Amino acid sequence: MPNPWDETFENLIRKALRTHPANAEINESLDLFSAGLDSMAQIELMLAVEEHYDIIIPDEMLVKETFSTPAQLWKVTKSAPRNTS
Repeated sequence: MPNPWDETFENLIRKALRTHPANAEINESLDLFSAGLDSMAQIELMLAVEEHYDIIIPDEMLVKETFSTPAQLWKVTKSAPRNTS
């Protein structure tokens, strides 16, 4: 079954996972922290997602759970408010 996100989202995740093999699968349930997401990469990923999708991830969503899997981050991305500034 294909992933629900677009290619750009997957590329942003791949870039954030510095130790994850480049050709390894990125699926909905991948544990991003086990795959190499650290706190600095988490911030970089958040900023890249906000910029690309022109959204603002609310402060209350800036928790480890939001970045636990690609599926969880995609869910937050799709429901985040648009950037109006």
